[in-house]
Amino acid sequence: MNRGYRLAELSSKKDIRDFHDLPAFINREDKNWIKPLFKDIETIFHPSSNTLFRTGEAVRWLLRDDTGHAVGRVAAFYSKKIASAHGEQVGGMGFFECINDREAAAILFDACRNWLEEKGMKVMEGPVNFGDRDRWWGLLVDGFMPPNYCMPYNPPYYRELFEAYGFRNYFDQYTYHMPVDDSRLDAVIREKAERIFSNPDYTFRYMTLKELRDISRNFMIVYNKGWARFPGVKTISEGHAKLILKSIRPVLDEKLLWFGFYRNEPICFFIMLPEVNQIVRHLNGKLNHVGRLKFLWYRHIKNELTKAFGLIFGIVPEHQRKGVEGALIMSFARLAMSDRFPYKELEFNWIGDFNPSMMHLLDQIGAKIIKTHITYRYLFDRDAPFERAPVVNA
Repeated sequence: MNRGYRLAELSSKKDIRDFHDLPAFINREDKNWIKPLFKDIETIFHPSSNTLFRTGEAVRWLLRDDTGHAVGRVAAFYSKKIASAHGEQVGGMGFFECINDREAAAILFDACRNWLEEKGMKVMEGPVNFGDRDRWWGLLVDGFMPPNYCMPYNPPYYRELFEAYGFRNYFDQYTYHMPVDDSRLDAVIREKAERIFSNPDYTFRYMTLKELRDISRNFMIVYNKGWARFPGVKTISEGHAKLILKSIRPVLDEKLLWFGFYRNEPICFFIMLPEVNQIVRHLNGKLNHVGRLKFLWYRHIKNELTKAFGLIFGIVPEHQRKGVEGALIMSFARLAMSDRFPYKELEFNWIGDFNPSMMHLLDQIGAKIIKTHITYRYLFDRDAPFERAPVVNA
């Protein structure tokens, strides 16, 4: 039964405001929800700030009821460069919000499917980001607690909407948590790390913000060797690495930027950020002049940043399973155990179930899974065999 729903592409400033305000309506009774910063979402959909538009397109829709009230939203997008990296024509959908109604959800999903098919895609992945995987990726299905910065949060009923439509689980991604406490380290990890420390060819340290150019180069080298071999992950240039670091520079804490070296060449990194959603929750999505003053107040006067989250961890293949991972973490822990170190908790975002080695490492350092997100896929050929993401690094 059609309930008078009307779907239309965003075409006005009011549409854009409604697109951003809809999650507040959907989550109005949920105290865990934190309104994302307007800029963090909006920049994704502008060619001037998102290089994926060079090889792709994006579109956004709003769904309104017969009174004109927004009851759903969604975006679809594709990049020929990313699609070729998958080895198949995979497009994306994301930024989905919807009332608890299968008909409304199906209208949104159909719009994405039809648009992506017209663009030559054969698979729809979602809910995902039109950008890097470390942001706005996956559907929260377990661990409904306040989200980390730029991590998705949604009502529990969204899972039923996706799966009733026909989306299937492509992979799980986990968030791990642990207190800052080196006593949890597994004895095997500790023993291997001590052997690494005894080898003078290895060094581990945090890099200062004065070394930003070197940080970009080191990040690029390790990322391309350690991460770009994963399905759907493309290599980056040094210029791209600089842009990534520039985008997070306002919240960087150099004591959370850890690198390991072998004979002075970068072999691993552990890049963390202060969990700024502890402050963003006070800003109502606005980082204007008043918002910036509030941010500084809560950060430096109220000292509300007590948690850090691991943005990304990487190690080049030739140094894996030697104890380098543990040595990097123990080096950080030696500093973190100081009474003056402000961060008392760590969370590790985005650990895919296709990466058992990383899951095993986090088990060994005493971290526990507290959240699960699912990345779904919908195959346009409904008779084609479905396969989950291939396991790597086993």
